[in-house]
Amino acid sequence: MLLETLEKPWKAYPFVTGASLLANSPGSVVCNLAPLKASRRIHRHIRLRSDAESGLATGDGVASAAPRRGQGGANGRADAALSGAGRGDDTGGVGRTVLRGARWPGDIAVENGRITAVGTVEARPGDHLLACDGDLITAGFVNTHHHLYQWMTRGRATACDLFTWLQTLYPVWAKLSVEDTAAAALVGLGELALSGATTVSDHHYVVPHGRDDVFDAIAAAARAVGVRLQLCRGSMDLGESAGGLPPDSIVEPIDAILASTEAVAARLHDGEHVMIAVAPCSPFSVSTDLMRESAALARRLGLRLHTHLAETQDEARHCLARFGKRPLELMEELDWLGDDVWFAHAIHLDADEVARVGRSRTGVAHCPSSNARLASGFCPVRDLVDAGAPVGLGVDGPASNEIGVLLPELRQALYLARLRSGRADALSPAEVLALATSGGAACLGRADLGRLEVGASADLAVWPLADLGDVPDPVDGLVLGPDRRVRHLLVGGKPVVADGKLLGVDLESAHAELAVRARALWS
Repeated sequence: MLLETLEKPWKAYPFVTGASLLANSPGSVVCNLAPLKASRRIHRHIRLRSDAESGLATGDGVASAAPRRGQGGANGRADAALSGAGRGDDTGGVGRTVLRGARWPGDIAVENGRITAVGTVEARPGDHLLACDGDLITAGFVNTHHHLYQWMTRGRATACDLFTWLQTLYPVWAKLSVEDTAAAALVGLGELALSGATTVSDHHYVVPHGRDDVFDAIAAAARAVGVRLQLCRGSMDLGESAGGLPPDSIVEPIDAILASTEAVAARLHDGEHVMIAVAPCSPFSVSTDLMRESAALARRLGLRLHTHLAETQDEARHCLARFGKRPLELMEELDWLGDDVWFAHAIHLDADEVARVGRSRTGVAHCPSSNARLASGFCPVRDLVDAGAPVGLGVDGPASNEIGVLLPELRQALYLARLRSGRADALSPAEVLALATSGGAACLGRADLGRLEVGASADLAVWPLADLGDVPDPVDGLVLGPDRRVRHLLVGGKPVVADGKLLGVDLESAHAELAVRARALWS
């Protein structure tokens, strides 16, 4: 895999194409060659760390005890300690990484990609120590709904409701190439990692000309960055001529969709780092036949189901006019409720519908900033949580949430819940942190993620809090205080960010590539 390749002690080139990466890494397979060739310009921005940078080449590249921040060599030692964590995991657990001295929850020990102790961790010979004095450690964020390709169209249609926004952007999205999507995914996933996300759900439903190697390109970007990817093979089969919202040029035949979805799952789904979900787009862009067949396919393959639902009143009116049913009633009829399903948005639900979502353990991805930008409404988060529904947070697409990262969504979720209810205690900082971590993991069916407890996957975000030493509760400070980037990020105990530096990708170059492509798209 590309991530494994990135952690090898290469002495060669700092940036390489996908083709040359394959040529220089025997036995390392990212995906089939065609999608890599399609996105070869993007892979110039993948960073291969040298021996000296990674600390993997020599036995003394990792100190047993990293000095505290503020003393000589602290930054380099932090990177080395993180690389030592990856080395221990790769060699069958030789050594242990201990994140030491965090303001909360104290120390954390990591072995073989799992958390083995939380709180006070006694020192052991051979420990790799990572000083986290005064920092806050949280479980890595789980972003439950995103459209990475929309990094190509930020800052457009800025005063539109959802349907007008879609109708403005559909023709532009129809021009996207696989290379464009790869460029957007690399930037989007890199920014998400720097903002604490260790798992990202990307709902990709624009597949011009049936080029489903676009999904391979997105998966390759996730491996390059080092995050987990819930890749939702989206689809639309109902164009304008058949009463749908999208133009006919970007819809696909139902048989092609189903065949492609099964093929994408066979190529990419490993259940650990890349997970495939079956994800028809929305009630106003797909047929009921596609919804039924998708549910049957997902359950035959053991995959999860995802779609947009109840985002706007326009959608509710569309469903009533076309089906004589409200959106949730339609989903229930199509066998789209259950603990293997999560919806994006779920804003316009009445009390009975909230109760049905809760009873069925259907998940909800709450995307507060996008909902506010498009004036879609307020998701009943407090009611859904109280009803027993798993609720996570999502960025949604950067074309409706230009920030593109998850941390601000915690604050937005808290504020919107309080505004909706008129109650200052509707959601607390600790509760929105739970939405961003364990709640999101529950939506994706990953009980091993989103928790700081023994046995959980060591997906960890270390947050610098030097500017928040006056705030009594560090979680309150993280949620309500200024936005920030992580100091360190580990996924399965392996380093993705060290001392604020994204290790696998040159993000500045990737942003420059994205800007060139986005400007060309609008010319």
